[in-house]
Amino acid sequence: MLKRIAVLASGRGSNLQAIIDAIESGTMQNVAVALVVSDRKNAYALERARQKNILTAYFNSRLFISREEYDRELVAYLEEQQIDLVVLAGFMRLLTPYFVLAFQGRILNIHPSLLPAFPGMNGVADALAWGVKVTGCTVHFVDEGLDTGPIILQEALPVARDDTVETLHQRIHALEHRLYPLAISLWAEGRLKIEGRRCLIDEE
Repeated sequence: MLKRIAVLASGRGSNLQAIIDAIESGTMQNVAVALVVSDRKNAYALERARQKNILTAYFNSRLFISREEYDRELVAYLEEQQIDLVVLAGFMRLLTPYFVLAFQGRILNIHPSLLPAFPGMNGVADALAWGVKVTGCTVHFVDEGLDTGPIILQEALPVARDDTVETLHQRIHALEHRLYPLAISLWAEGRLKIEGRRCLIDEE
């Protein structure tokens, strides 16, 4: 049975597109993008979804008195849509404990650094400013902290001498677009097991 995933995105949705492309190419055969949700009405991620006849939803934060009220409504909607896995793809809201508990072990995020180094919104700029020689991206489970959940997959990338935030981010995106569909597939196949801080991957 296909696992139904909901992708939450606030921007362009390039990782959403990578997931869609992986499904269409047959690389991912065990999941379906059932829903794309955004907190921004004009997010291009919503347009990407509409082009593929994927259900979309816009949740306007101004209509809610608190972050938890927002998340309660969103969780109710995701449950109504029978979502198995929540995939964060540039979703610029920090999830509340209520949301994390509701989908515990069923929320993935991708971050443009080798966590635990450089968490937060400016991972690429922070890594470049620090002068690191190597950075990369991380797919991890989401917990109640900021980019602190158990790590599923990581891939490293050397920082070029002439890299800017833009060029480095672009090269990291290429890694993300390969790594994220793989991590989602591993979850859908039931091959991920969390033991404390560690995420173990069962061999086929």
